[in-house]
Amino acid sequence: MENSSLVPVNPSEAVPSLSQGIILKGSGVFVSSGHVGADEKGNIVVSSFEDQLMAVFESIDRTLRAGGLGFEHVARVTYYITDLEPSLMDIIRKVRRRYLRAEIPPASVLIGISALPDPGARIEVEVIAVVP
Repeated sequence: MENSSLVPVNPSEAVPSLSQGIILKGSGVFVSSGHVGADEKGNIVVSSFEDQLMAVFESIDRTLRAGGLGFEHVARVTYYITDLEPSLMDIIRKVRRRYLRAEIPPASVLIGISALPDPGARIEVEVIAVVP
């Protein structure tokens, strides 16, 4: 059964059976799937936590752009992190400053978890954005 109030958003390189994001038509809301730090071939970036997080934000950027949006539209960010330790906060802040507006930062949630489905993934991030 098709739901015309849900509009899937997928960059051209997205996995075919999964919507990377959904626009709730008429509501002004975009919600993303969880994004992990994978390279263009779909392999998890394992060189460093910072590199993996950069890959996550680049993936989110491609999905937002596919929906006609940008990081300036993001209202909330949720981080799921394995092996959460205080030193990771500095890296998260450093990377997010490259993408998110400092003058109006989105609401954020950080959740420490035991594992992600891909054993190489240390972080998964999802966003909620406002559709103008």
